[in-house]
Amino acid sequence: MPLNCNTPRRCHLLNCLVAGGLLLSGQGAPLASEIQPEQLDVMAPEMRRVQVTGSRIHKAMLAGVAVSHSLGRADIHRSGLSSLGDILQRLTTSGSALNTRFNSSGNFGFPPDSGGVGAGATTVDLRHLGCKRVLVLVDGLRWVAESSASGVSSCSDLNTIPLAIVERIDIYEDGASSIYGSDAVAGVINIITRREVSGQRVSLFAGSHEQGDGQVYSAAVSGGQRWDSLSMFWSLSSLEQQAVRSGDREISRFPVPGTGSLLGSAATPRTHLILRDPVSGDVSDLIAPDRADAATFSPEQYVPFSNGDRYNFAAENLAQTPSERDAAFLSLRYELSPQLSAYLRGLYNRRQSENRAAAEPIFLGASAGTGNPLADQITISADNPFNPFGVDLRSTGSDANLLLLARRPVEGGPRVFSQDVRTRYVALGVEGQFEAELGPWYWDVNFADSRNRAEQINLGSYNLRNIATALGPLQVCASTPGCTPLNLFGAPGSISADMLAYIQPRLRDRSHNDLRVYSANLTGDAWQAWAGPLALAAGIERREVEGAYQPDPITVAGDYNGVPSLPTRGRYQVNEAFVEADLPLWVSAGSQLDLNTALRYSDYSTSSEETTARAGLRWQFADNLLLRGNWAEGFRGPSIGELFGSAARFDTDLRDPCLVQPSGAPPTVDCSQFGVPAGALQSNTQVAVTTGGNPALRPEHSDSYSLGMVYSPAFANRQGFSDRLDIELNWYRHAIDNAIQAIDPQTQLDLCAAAGPTSPFCDDIQRSDTGTISRFVNRLQNFGRLNTEGFDLNLAWLGSETTLGQPSARWWNTWVTDYSALDGMGGRQPIAEGRLIDDVAIPKWSSMLRLNWAYGDLDLAWTLRHFSGLQESCGRAIEFAICTDPSSDRHQMGALTYHDIQLRWSTSWLAGSALLFGINNVGNKQPPPCLSCALNGYDASTYDLPGRWFYLRAEVNF
Repeated sequence: MPLNCNTPRRCHLLNCLVAGGLLLSGQGAPLASEIQPEQLDVMAPEMRRVQVTGSRIHKAMLAGVAVSHSLGRADIHRSGLSSLGDILQRLTTSGSALNTRFNSSGNFGFPPDSGGVGAGATTVDLRHLGCKRVLVLVDGLRWVAESSASGVSSCSDLNTIPLAIVERIDIYEDGASSIYGSDAVAGVINIITRREVSGQRVSLFAGSHEQGDGQVYSAAVSGGQRWDSLSMFWSLSSLEQQAVRSGDREISRFPVPGTGSLLGSAATPRTHLILRDPVSGDVSDLIAPDRADAATFSPEQYVPFSNGDRYNFAAENLAQTPSERDAAFLSLRYELSPQLSAYLRGLYNRRQSENRAAAEPIFLGASAGTGNPLADQITISADNPFNPFGVDLRSTGSDANLLLLARRPVEGGPRVFSQDVRTRYVALGVEGQFEAELGPWYWDVNFADSRNRAEQINLGSYNLRNIATALGPLQVCASTPGCTPLNLFGAPGSISADMLAYIQPRLRDRSHNDLRVYSANLTGDAWQAWAGPLALAAGIERREVEGAYQPDPITVAGDYNGVPSLPTRGRYQVNEAFVEADLPLWVSAGSQLDLNTALRYSDYSTSSEETTARAGLRWQFADNLLLRGNWAEGFRGPSIGELFGSAARFDTDLRDPCLVQPSGAPPTVDCSQFGVPAGALQSNTQVAVTTGGNPALRPEHSDSYSLGMVYSPAFANRQGFSDRLDIELNWYRHAIDNAIQAIDPQTQLDLCAAAGPTSPFCDDIQRSDTGTISRFVNRLQNFGRLNTEGFDLNLAWLGSETTLGQPSARWWNTWVTDYSALDGMGGRQPIAEGRLIDDVAIPKWSSMLRLNWAYGDLDLAWTLRHFSGLQESCGRAIEFAICTDPSSDRHQMGALTYHDIQLRWSTSWLAGSALLFGINNVGNKQPPPCLSCALNGYDASTYDLPGRWFYLRAEVNF
């Protein structure tokens, strides 16, 4: 069965997947289609069972005590997306989370939680509380945290789970620590894998942006078989995602939209020098002339530096990072008896991804601000053959004359960070049941072992120690093996291959996360109460967590020119027990009131013991009206990175209120009391901030509240125009105390400048005698409090079937009415509802409306996705016309609505095979420009990559 394809690798892989899959399964019964028309209905005639996610009790309910819903295979296909994480980020309850549109490596550094930048990963966030406060399960068991060779993360990478194995996704949007333990603060994502299928399926997907880039190709072969007591499901899948260059999108072409290169980097391919006369104190800001015919320039040839000379590094970034993902999955189940079965599930997933950044800049001198003495305290020898000044250029001492030498050696090429991430998962267990007086009791014993290994190769970076040697005395360089005197003073192209060979290493970083889970659960009806049976569930669980990050020896030694880091390693164990009860309090005709409670005890090897509780009421007031309310305690223990993370650096764009801005804007605060000289310039807007873990961290504690109703009006139930209408309204509130995070650096810097040197906000900020920041420590702490509150309104309508077809609609809405964060000193952080801060956006209103029309074998869907407007700081662009309100330092980002369409054709022959074609962002809506975003020029965690997206999916069953 040959397949059409565009590259030899893809063609060979797709053919091997199909051929190998057919041989593995053999001939079996026809595969039942997962995309039958009835499964495209917006909801089943009755509300689904809540059995696993959010509860351990095996009891059928019309709805639980808290918000919970599912995404089936039809919903997955309708998205036009190929990543599980990208699909979950479309939820209206989703917050800002990492995805492959973040070209993180080389552009950021190490965030304070020591979790790394997650290059190539995709995570999920619920209620804007962060991916660390969302628990990801696979078939009810915890999934391992991601590893991308840049730290020890506590978030799960959903790119490690192929879509081909997913039957449905359960989303529980409330606190669930009393059921599942730590991390289930904002909610739980439970991914249910496929099991009971027979026959084989080939699934092919191809998508592309209208610009002809960013293509995604995927292929999956899966099948199942049953032999007496043994059943099997298997899947082989592969995905290739191609890159999109930032320079190919207008909004991402420059560091800040609407400012050109004027806010680019002070490090250019031409030598940028800031010199100070040690006698007079006069400062000269100079740049080499724009010529390409000289190995060096005489001092009088240097010209004054202006903002027009700044370097546009943004165009060389990636707006979408490339990756290849290959996976194999096997699920076996053996029935030992009608009441006893054993299972085995295994997954192997490999991801090869790449991040790319502009050629690495070299900053040397007293104002370099790297925090590395090799750079900040360098001396360029007078006898360096390329030093045109004839004197030592010194950064320290009374005769210091070098404030800054900035050079971007384009001769060395771009920085390329290549990740190789391998995930291995094995779960096995025994499940059974036995009869009791009030009915069956169910039990299960489980073990899961999951490991995530990552390696990153970094090409295009530099060795600072070798740079210092190559710029030092000629005699020292000559006696050092491999050393070639370095020319940082010549025109672009003057750095030779021999020079690069000495200063440009190949760096190799590694990290891993390991998780082992042992659990046992028991549930059933314990005794007959006055209004019905009391259902109980109880269980025990042990988790063993271990993680490590090992940077390259050059980085560990402090010789790396890029962002420094040190090794991190840690482990912990937790033993837990829980009990859950569901008690009917009152029953009458058409009405029932139930109480659900749960209690969990957790004993951590790294911290104190924790106990969490939950209590909820569910009142089926009438056949068509359900009322519910829930209170849940939650907690999150510090992760390995948060506890044991070593000191590292995070480069963040900051507007120093004490310094003259690159645009020429004057300081906003008189900082003479800090020793800042008048007219001191902020030449580099990226400030090196020291981050790292904190072994004194305490667990977070939370209280979650929710009230809701589900109403199915009789006038829309089986009437002429309508089969069913369901209206769901929910209110939620999460309050987290001792939240583990770092204070916003810009806020800390502003408060320090405003309050004066004695302010506690200044304790970790130091300045050099030039006025620039020489030390900025921003480690994790137990914050004061984090609050969020809002409403969800969801409607689902299924129209009556006519000769013209059957219409349906579903509408999801989330309003965030309050979001606030208070630091440990009571100060309010700038993040709030309706604002965007540090690439984190919280729209006040997110909405998705899906309209559907089914007619015979055809199904047409139209989806509208809406985001309300946002406000952000104008930041460094406050002097530019693109800033909508410079007087109050506010930039308004307008509201946006995307339109997506999809046509699906299915056929009853070939066991219900289907063909889908769709276009996302039909209207070619452009995301609103973001002035404070670190990358892309827009918020890539909220908005689509600019441009229409065309895709085609084929499902063939045998």
